[in-house]
Amino acid sequence: MKTKTLKKNKVNVVTLGCSKNLYDSEVLMAQLKANNFDVEHESMRDDSSVVIINTCGFIDNAKQESIDTIIRFAEAKKEGLVDKVYVTGCLSERYKDDLEKEIPEVDAYFGTRDLPRLLKTLKADYKHELVGERLLTTPSHYAYFKIAEGCDRPCSFCAIPIMRGKHLSTPIEDLILQAKSLAAKGVKELMLIAQDLTYYGLDLYKKRALADLLTQLSEVEGIAWIRLHYAFPSGFPMEVLDVMREKKNICNYLDMPLQHGSTRILQSMKRGTTREKTEALISEIRAKVPGIALRTTLIAGYPGETEADFQEMYEWVKRSKFDRLGIFTYSHEENTSAYLLEDDVPAKVKKERADAIMELQAGISYELNQLKVGKTFSVLFDRVEGDYFIGRTEFDSPEVDNEVLVKKTADNFIRIGDFTDIQITSADHFDLYGEIVS
Repeated sequence: MKTKTLKKNKVNVVTLGCSKNLYDSEVLMAQLKANNFDVEHESMRDDSSVVIINTCGFIDNAKQESIDTIIRFAEAKKEGLVDKVYVTGCLSERYKDDLEKEIPEVDAYFGTRDLPRLLKTLKADYKHELVGERLLTTPSHYAYFKIAEGCDRPCSFCAIPIMRGKHLSTPIEDLILQAKSLAAKGVKELMLIAQDLTYYGLDLYKKRALADLLTQLSEVEGIAWIRLHYAFPSGFPMEVLDVMREKKNICNYLDMPLQHGSTRILQSMKRGTTREKTEALISEIRAKVPGIALRTTLIAGYPGETEADFQEMYEWVKRSKFDRLGIFTYSHEENTSAYLLEDDVPAKVKKERADAIMELQAGISYELNQLKVGKTFSVLFDRVEGDYFIGRTEFDSPEVDNEVLVKKTADNFIRIGDFTDIQITSADHFDLYGEIVS
Protein backbone atom coordinates (compact mmCIF):
# COMPACT_ATOMS: atom_id res chain seq x y z
CA MET A 1 0.00 0.00 0.00
CA LYS A 2 1.32 3.42 -0.94
CA THR A 3 2.00 5.70 1.96
CA LYS A 4 2.09 8.90 -0.06
CA THR A 5 1.54 10.32 -3.49
CA LEU A 6 4.61 10.19 -5.68
CA LYS A 7 5.56 12.73 -8.29
CA LYS A 8 5.04 10.75 -11.47
CA ASN A 9 7.55 12.57 -13.58
CA LYS A 10 10.23 12.89 -10.95
CA VAL A 11 13.51 10.96 -11.15
CA ASN A 12 16.14 10.73 -8.42
CA VAL A 13 19.61 9.85 -9.77
CA VAL A 14 21.97 8.42 -7.16
CA THR A 15 25.68 8.27 -8.03
CA LEU A 16 28.29 6.05 -6.40
CA GLY A 17 31.99 5.76 -7.13
CA CYS A 18 34.34 7.95 -9.11
CA SER A 19 34.19 11.19 -11.07
CA LYS A 20 33.70 9.22 -14.32
CA ASN A 21 30.45 7.85 -12.90
CA LEU A 22 29.42 11.36 -11.87
CA TYR A 23 30.02 12.52 -15.45
CA ASP A 24 27.79 9.70 -16.77
CA SER A 25 25.04 10.66 -14.31
CA GLU A 26 25.21 14.27 -15.49
CA VAL A 27 24.79 13.15 -19.12
CA LEU A 28 21.82 10.94 -18.14
CA MET A 29 20.21 13.81 -16.21
CA ALA A 30 20.54 16.19 -19.18
CA GLN A 31 18.78 13.63 -21.39
CA LEU A 32 15.98 13.16 -18.85
CA LYS A 33 15.49 16.89 -18.40
CA ALA A 34 15.24 17.32 -22.19
CA ASN A 35 12.46 14.72 -22.05
CA ASN A 36 10.59 16.87 -19.50
CA PHE A 37 11.41 14.78 -16.46
CA ASP A 38 11.80 16.52 -13.12
CA VAL A 39 15.34 15.38 -12.24
CA GLU A 40 17.15 15.53 -8.89
CA HIS A 41 20.59 14.28 -7.94
CA GLU A 42 20.78 12.31 -4.71
CA SER A 43 17.55 13.71 -3.32
CA MET A 44 17.17 13.17 0.41
CA ARG A 45 13.39 12.87 0.01
CA ASP A 46 11.74 9.63 -1.17
CA ASP A 47 9.14 11.45 -3.28
CA SER A 48 10.40 10.44 -6.73
CA SER A 49 8.44 7.87 -8.71
CA VAL A 50 11.70 6.61 -10.30
CA VAL A 51 15.14 6.05 -8.75
CA ILE A 52 18.18 5.36 -10.96
CA ILE A 53 21.27 4.11 -9.13
CA ASN A 54 24.58 4.55 -10.96
CA THR A 55 26.79 1.97 -9.27
CA CYS A 56 30.49 1.38 -8.71
CA GLY A 57 32.05 -2.08 -9.02
CA PHE A 58 35.70 -1.25 -8.50
CA ILE A 59 36.77 -2.68 -5.12
CA ASP A 60 35.10 -4.50 -2.22
CA ASN A 61 34.09 -1.43 -0.18
CA ALA A 62 32.67 0.36 -3.23
CA LYS A 63 30.78 -2.75 -4.34
CA GLN A 64 29.27 -3.16 -0.87
CA GLU A 65 28.16 0.48 -0.80
CA SER A 66 26.47 0.01 -4.19
CA ILE A 67 24.71 -3.19 -3.04
CA ASP A 68 23.56 -1.53 0.21
CA THR A 69 22.15 1.40 -1.80
CA ILE A 70 20.28 -0.92 -4.19
CA ILE A 71 18.79 -2.83 -1.23
CA ARG A 72 17.73 0.43 0.46
CA PHE A 73 15.77 1.55 -2.58
CA ALA A 74 14.41 -1.95 -3.24
CA GLU A 75 12.97 -1.83 0.31
CA ALA A 76 11.61 1.67 -0.36
CA LYS A 77 9.84 0.26 -3.43
CA LYS A 78 8.30 -2.55 -1.32
CA GLU A 79 7.01 0.08 1.10
CA GLY A 80 5.46 2.08 -1.73
CA LEU A 81 7.87 5.00 -1.30
CA VAL A 82 9.04 4.72 -4.94
CA ASP A 83 7.44 3.13 -8.01
CA LYS A 84 10.44 2.03 -10.07
CA VAL A 85 14.08 1.28 -9.28
CA TYR A 86 16.65 0.99 -12.08
CA VAL A 87 20.32 0.15 -11.68
CA THR A 88 23.11 1.10 -14.08
CA GLY A 89 26.89 1.58 -13.99
CA CYS A 90 29.89 -0.62 -13.32
CA LEU A 91 28.48 -3.04 -10.73
CA SER A 92 25.48 -3.69 -12.95
CA GLU A 93 27.71 -4.20 -16.00
CA ARG A 94 29.86 -6.70 -14.12
CA TYR A 95 27.34 -8.64 -12.01
CA LYS A 96 24.00 -8.15 -13.83
CA ASP A 97 23.00 -11.84 -13.78
CA ASP A 98 23.83 -12.25 -10.08
CA LEU A 99 22.05 -9.03 -9.13
CA GLU A 100 18.89 -10.01 -11.01
CA LYS A 101 18.76 -13.24 -8.98
CA GLU A 102 19.66 -11.69 -5.60
CA ILE A 103 17.67 -8.42 -5.81
CA PRO A 104 14.73 -9.13 -8.16
CA GLU A 105 12.77 -6.13 -6.83
CA VAL A 106 14.83 -3.90 -9.15
CA ASP A 107 12.83 -3.24 -12.31
CA ALA A 108 15.79 -3.45 -14.71
CA TYR A 109 19.58 -3.55 -14.75
CA PHE A 110 21.70 -1.72 -17.34
CA GLY A 111 25.40 -1.70 -18.24
CA THR A 112 27.83 1.20 -18.62
CA ARG A 113 26.97 1.82 -22.28
CA ASP A 114 23.22 1.26 -22.14
CA LEU A 115 22.05 4.88 -21.93
CA PRO A 116 19.77 4.69 -25.03
CA ARG A 117 18.15 1.48 -23.72
CA LEU A 118 17.66 2.98 -20.24
CA LEU A 119 15.98 6.05 -21.75
CA LYS A 120 13.75 3.86 -23.91
CA THR A 121 12.64 1.95 -20.79
CA LEU A 122 11.60 5.30 -19.29
CA LYS A 123 9.75 6.09 -22.56
CA ALA A 124 12.23 8.88 -23.21
CA ASP A 125 13.95 9.69 -26.51
CA TYR A 126 17.72 9.62 -26.81
CA LYS A 127 18.40 13.11 -28.11
CA HIS A 128 21.50 12.98 -30.31
CA GLU A 129 21.66 16.76 -30.47
CA LEU A 130 22.44 16.75 -26.72
CA VAL A 131 25.59 14.62 -27.00
CA GLY A 132 28.13 16.22 -24.65
CA GLU A 133 25.48 18.20 -22.75
CA ARG A 134 25.22 17.61 -19.00
CA LEU A 135 23.28 18.71 -15.97
CA LEU A 136 26.17 19.65 -13.67
CA THR A 137 26.12 18.28 -10.14
CA THR A 138 29.35 20.07 -9.18
CA PRO A 139 29.50 23.77 -8.22
CA SER A 140 28.86 25.76 -11.40
CA HIS A 141 32.48 26.99 -11.73
CA TYR A 142 34.11 23.58 -12.25
CA ALA A 143 33.32 20.39 -14.14
CA TYR A 144 34.77 16.95 -14.72
CA PHE A 145 35.63 16.54 -18.39
CA LYS A 146 35.78 12.98 -19.69
CA ILE A 147 37.96 12.68 -22.80
CA ALA A 148 37.86 8.92 -23.26
CA GLU A 149 36.04 5.82 -22.14
CA GLY A 150 37.39 2.36 -21.28
CA CYS A 151 40.97 1.10 -21.00
CA ASP A 152 43.38 -1.11 -22.97
CA ARG A 153 45.92 -1.57 -20.16
CA PRO A 154 46.52 -5.10 -18.81
CA CYS A 155 46.94 -4.24 -15.08
CA SER A 156 46.55 -7.46 -13.16
CA PHE A 157 44.47 -6.08 -10.27
CA CYS A 158 42.00 -3.99 -12.24
CA ALA A 159 38.53 -4.93 -13.45
CA ILE A 160 37.84 -1.61 -15.19
CA PRO A 161 38.31 -3.00 -18.76
CA ILE A 162 35.71 -5.68 -17.92
CA MET A 163 33.22 -3.00 -16.85
CA ARG A 164 34.08 -0.16 -19.21
CA GLY A 165 35.37 -1.93 -22.32
CA LYS A 166 38.21 -0.96 -24.63
CA HIS A 167 39.71 2.53 -24.79
CA LEU A 168 37.63 4.89 -26.90
CA SER A 169 38.77 8.51 -27.35
CA THR A 170 36.31 11.34 -27.94
CA PRO A 171 37.38 13.39 -31.02
CA ILE A 172 39.12 16.68 -30.28
CA GLU A 173 36.52 18.74 -32.17
CA ASP A 174 33.71 17.30 -30.04
CA LEU A 175 35.61 18.03 -26.84
CA ILE A 176 36.27 21.62 -27.89
CA LEU A 177 32.54 22.13 -28.50
CA GLN A 178 31.80 20.67 -25.06
CA ALA A 179 34.39 22.94 -23.44
CA LYS A 180 32.94 26.02 -25.14
CA SER A 181 29.44 25.04 -23.99
CA LEU A 182 30.65 24.64 -20.39
CA ALA A 183 32.56 27.94 -20.49
CA ALA A 184 29.40 29.69 -21.72
CA LYS A 185 27.62 28.38 -18.59
CA GLY A 186 30.27 29.86 -16.30
CA VAL A 187 32.60 26.88 -15.86
CA LYS A 188 36.14 28.11 -15.21
CA GLU A 189 37.94 24.84 -14.41
CA LEU A 190 38.00 21.61 -16.42
CA MET A 191 39.25 18.47 -14.73
CA LEU A 192 40.26 16.06 -17.46
CA ILE A 193 39.39 12.46 -16.62
CA ALA A 194 39.68 9.08 -18.30
CA GLN A 195 40.87 5.66 -17.22
CA ASP A 196 44.16 6.66 -18.87
CA LEU A 197 44.65 10.21 -20.15
CA THR A 198 48.00 9.41 -21.76
CA TYR A 199 46.46 6.84 -24.12
CA TYR A 200 44.22 9.55 -25.57
CA GLY A 201 44.16 9.67 -29.36
CA LEU A 202 45.92 6.39 -30.16
CA ASP A 203 42.69 4.85 -31.44
CA LEU A 204 41.57 7.90 -33.44
CA TYR A 205 44.79 9.54 -34.62
CA LYS A 206 47.31 6.65 -34.35
CA LYS A 207 49.39 8.76 -31.95
CA ARG A 208 49.20 10.01 -28.39
CA ALA A 209 47.30 13.25 -28.85
CA LEU A 210 46.86 14.58 -25.31
CA ALA A 211 49.28 17.45 -25.98
CA ASP A 212 47.30 18.44 -29.11
CA LEU A 213 44.05 18.36 -27.16
CA LEU A 214 45.49 20.47 -24.33
CA THR A 215 46.82 23.05 -26.78
CA GLN A 216 43.36 23.51 -28.30
CA LEU A 217 41.50 23.39 -24.98
CA SER A 218 43.78 26.10 -23.58
CA GLU A 219 42.47 28.47 -26.27
CA VAL A 220 38.83 28.15 -25.16
CA GLU A 221 37.80 31.54 -23.80
CA GLY A 222 36.70 31.52 -20.16
CA ILE A 223 38.55 28.38 -19.11
CA ALA A 224 41.05 29.52 -16.47
CA TRP A 225 42.26 26.14 -15.19
CA ILE A 226 42.73 22.78 -16.92
CA ARG A 227 43.69 19.94 -14.59
CA LEU A 228 45.02 16.46 -15.50
CA HIS A 229 43.76 13.34 -13.70
CA TYR A 230 44.72 9.69 -14.10
CA ALA A 231 47.84 9.57 -16.23
CA PHE A 232 49.63 6.27 -16.80
CA PRO A 233 53.42 6.28 -16.26
CA SER A 234 54.41 3.79 -18.97
CA GLY A 235 54.68 5.58 -22.33
CA PHE A 236 53.94 8.97 -20.79
CA PRO A 237 53.93 11.59 -23.61
CA MET A 238 56.56 14.07 -22.42
CA GLU A 239 55.38 16.75 -24.87
CA VAL A 240 52.41 17.22 -22.53
CA LEU A 241 54.83 18.82 -20.05
CA ASP A 242 55.98 21.32 -22.69
CA VAL A 243 52.37 22.40 -23.24
CA MET A 244 51.79 22.56 -19.46
CA ARG A 245 54.80 24.84 -19.08
CA GLU A 246 53.81 27.07 -22.01
CA LYS A 247 50.09 27.46 -21.35
CA LYS A 248 49.30 29.42 -18.20
CA ASN A 249 45.79 27.97 -17.81
CA ILE A 250 47.01 24.38 -17.62
CA CYS A 251 47.54 23.75 -13.92
CA ASN A 252 50.95 22.59 -12.74
CA TYR A 253 49.28 19.46 -11.42
CA LEU A 254 49.41 15.82 -12.45
CA ASP A 255 47.52 12.89 -10.98
CA MET A 256 49.49 9.76 -11.87
CA PRO A 257 48.50 6.54 -10.05
CA LEU A 258 51.80 4.63 -9.66
CA GLN A 259 50.37 1.74 -7.56
CA HIS A 260 53.62 0.49 -5.98
CA GLY A 261 57.29 1.19 -5.29
CA SER A 262 58.67 -2.36 -5.62
CA THR A 263 59.87 -3.45 -9.05
CA ARG A 264 58.97 -7.06 -8.31
CA ILE A 265 55.39 -6.13 -7.43
CA LEU A 266 55.08 -3.72 -10.38
CA GLN A 267 56.06 -6.55 -12.72
CA SER A 268 53.42 -8.85 -11.19
CA MET A 269 50.91 -6.01 -11.55
CA LYS A 270 51.76 -5.84 -15.31
CA ARG A 271 52.40 -2.11 -15.10
CA GLY A 272 55.05 -2.11 -17.82
CA THR A 273 57.59 -0.22 -15.72
CA THR A 274 60.00 -0.53 -12.78
CA ARG A 275 60.60 1.53 -9.65
CA GLU A 276 63.83 2.81 -11.19
CA LYS A 277 62.05 3.94 -14.37
CA THR A 278 59.31 5.52 -12.29
CA GLU A 279 61.86 7.49 -10.25
CA ALA A 280 63.55 8.69 -13.44
CA LEU A 281 60.15 9.78 -14.84
CA ILE A 282 59.29 11.72 -11.68
CA SER A 283 62.67 13.50 -11.82
CA GLU A 284 62.16 14.39 -15.48
CA ILE A 285 58.62 15.68 -14.87
CA ARG A 286 59.83 17.89 -12.02
CA ALA A 287 62.74 19.16 -14.08
CA LYS A 288 60.49 20.07 -17.02
CA VAL A 289 57.76 21.69 -14.90
CA PRO A 290 59.37 23.17 -11.77
CA GLY A 291 56.92 23.38 -8.88
CA ILE A 292 54.49 20.83 -10.32
CA ALA A 293 52.21 19.13 -7.78
CA LEU A 294 52.28 15.36 -8.18
CA ARG A 295 49.41 13.26 -6.84
CA THR A 296 49.59 9.47 -6.80
CA THR A 297 47.66 6.43 -5.61
CA LEU A 298 49.17 3.21 -4.24
CA ILE A 299 48.03 -0.30 -3.30
CA ALA A 300 49.05 -2.04 -0.07
CA GLY A 301 48.89 -5.80 0.39
CA TYR A 302 49.01 -6.98 -3.22
CA PRO A 303 49.39 -10.80 -3.46
CA GLY A 304 52.93 -11.86 -2.60
CA GLU A 305 53.87 -8.45 -1.15
CA THR A 306 56.57 -9.21 1.41
CA GLU A 307 57.75 -6.98 4.20
CA ALA A 308 60.81 -6.23 2.03
CA ASP A 309 58.55 -5.15 -0.88
CA PHE A 310 56.60 -2.91 1.46
CA GLN A 311 59.78 -1.37 2.89
CA GLU A 312 60.98 -0.69 -0.67
CA MET A 313 57.72 1.18 -1.32
CA TYR A 314 57.93 3.01 2.02
CA GLU A 315 61.47 4.26 1.37
CA TRP A 316 60.53 5.25 -2.19
CA VAL A 317 57.58 7.32 -0.90
CA LYS A 318 59.90 8.94 1.65
CA ARG A 319 62.37 9.90 -1.12
CA SER A 320 59.79 10.96 -3.68
CA LYS A 321 57.92 13.44 -1.44
CA PHE A 322 54.68 13.39 -3.41
CA ASP A 323 52.56 16.48 -2.90
CA ARG A 324 49.44 14.33 -2.58
CA LEU A 325 49.06 10.60 -2.00
CA GLY A 326 46.24 8.14 -1.40
CA ILE A 327 46.48 4.40 -0.75
CA PHE A 328 44.02 1.51 -1.06
CA THR A 329 44.28 -1.92 0.50
CA TYR A 330 44.33 -4.60 -2.20
CA SER A 331 40.93 -5.98 -3.23
CA HIS A 332 40.86 -9.48 -4.78
CA GLU A 333 38.75 -9.02 -7.92
CA GLU A 334 37.19 -11.83 -9.96
CA ASN A 335 38.20 -12.19 -13.62
CA THR A 336 41.42 -10.25 -13.17
CA SER A 337 44.77 -11.95 -13.70
CA ALA A 338 45.76 -11.21 -10.07
CA TYR A 339 42.73 -13.28 -8.97
CA LEU A 340 44.72 -16.36 -9.95
CA LEU A 341 47.28 -15.43 -7.28
CA GLU A 342 46.81 -16.22 -3.62
CA ASP A 343 45.45 -13.25 -1.66
CA ASP A 344 48.01 -14.04 1.02
CA VAL A 345 48.51 -10.75 2.87
CA PRO A 346 46.19 -10.72 5.92
CA ALA A 347 43.64 -7.88 6.04
CA LYS A 348 45.18 -6.61 9.29
CA VAL A 349 48.63 -6.37 7.66
CA LYS A 350 47.20 -4.63 4.57
CA LYS A 351 45.62 -1.99 6.81
CA GLU A 352 48.77 -1.57 8.93
CA ARG A 353 50.87 -1.01 5.81
CA ALA A 354 48.38 1.46 4.34
CA ASP A 355 48.23 3.34 7.65
CA ALA A 356 52.06 3.49 7.83
CA ILE A 357 52.24 5.02 4.34
CA MET A 358 49.54 7.59 5.19
CA GLU A 359 51.31 8.52 8.42
CA LEU A 360 54.53 9.04 6.43
CA GLN A 361 52.65 11.10 3.84
CA ALA A 362 51.05 13.26 6.54
CA GLY A 363 54.53 14.26 7.66
CA ILE A 364 55.64 14.98 4.07
CA SER A 365 52.49 17.02 3.43
CA TYR A 366 53.05 19.03 6.62
CA GLU A 367 56.65 19.85 5.59
CA LEU A 368 55.59 20.90 2.09
CA ASN A 369 52.72 23.00 3.43
CA GLN A 370 55.01 24.90 5.80
CA LEU A 371 56.99 26.04 2.75
CA LYS A 372 53.85 27.80 1.48
CA VAL A 373 53.46 29.99 4.57
CA GLY A 374 54.08 33.64 3.69
CA LYS A 375 53.50 33.06 -0.04
CA THR A 376 50.57 34.40 -2.05
CA PHE A 377 48.42 32.20 -4.32
CA SER A 378 45.50 32.73 -6.65
CA VAL A 379 42.71 30.70 -5.00
CA LEU A 380 39.45 29.54 -6.59
CA PHE A 381 36.71 29.46 -3.94
CA ASP A 382 34.33 26.49 -3.93
CA ARG A 383 32.05 26.98 -0.93
CA VAL A 384 31.32 28.59 2.45
CA GLU A 385 31.39 26.31 5.48
CA GLY A 386 30.86 27.53 9.04
CA ASP A 387 33.12 30.52 9.64
CA TYR A 388 35.27 29.97 6.55
CA PHE A 389 35.41 30.61 2.83
CA ILE A 390 36.99 27.46 1.36
CA GLY A 391 38.94 27.28 -1.88
CA ARG A 392 41.88 25.70 -3.70
CA THR A 393 45.14 26.66 -5.38
CA GLU A 394 46.06 25.35 -8.83
CA PHE A 395 47.91 22.57 -7.01
CA ASP A 396 44.75 21.04 -5.57
CA SER A 397 41.78 19.14 -6.95
CA PRO A 398 38.36 19.25 -5.23
CA GLU A 399 37.45 16.72 -2.52
CA VAL A 400 40.78 14.85 -2.52
CA ASP A 401 43.46 17.51 -1.97
CA ASN A 402 44.40 20.41 0.30
CA GLU A 403 42.06 23.35 0.80
CA VAL A 404 42.64 27.01 1.60
CA LEU A 405 40.52 28.38 4.46
CA VAL A 406 39.89 32.11 4.89
CA LYS A 407 38.00 33.20 8.00
CA LYS A 408 34.89 35.28 7.45
CA THR A 409 35.06 38.73 9.02
CA ALA A 410 33.00 41.88 8.87
CA ASP A 411 35.56 43.30 6.44
CA ASN A 412 35.88 40.55 3.88
CA PHE A 413 33.62 38.88 1.37
CA ILE A 414 34.54 36.29 -1.25
CA ARG A 415 32.13 35.25 -3.95
CA ILE A 416 31.97 31.51 -4.66
CA GLY A 417 33.45 30.71 -8.06
CA ASP A 418 35.79 33.71 -7.99
CA PHE A 419 39.59 33.79 -7.97
CA THR A 420 41.11 35.76 -5.09
CA ASP A 421 44.75 36.39 -4.12
CA ILE A 422 45.37 34.86 -0.70
CA GLN A 423 48.49 35.11 1.45
CA ILE A 424 49.07 31.91 3.44
CA THR A 425 49.46 32.68 7.15
CA SER A 426 49.62 29.15 8.59
CA ALA A 427 49.33 25.52 7.57
CA ASP A 428 48.63 22.10 9.04
CA HIS A 429 49.04 18.62 7.55
CA PHE A 430 46.40 18.94 4.87
CA ASP A 431 45.06 22.50 4.85
CA LEU A 432 46.29 26.05 4.39
CA TYR A 433 44.97 29.15 6.18
CA GLY A 434 45.21 32.59 4.72
CA GLU A 435 44.09 36.19 4.37
CA ILE A 436 42.93 38.26 1.42
CA VAL A 437 45.73 40.31 -0.09
CA SER A 438 44.53 43.90 0.11
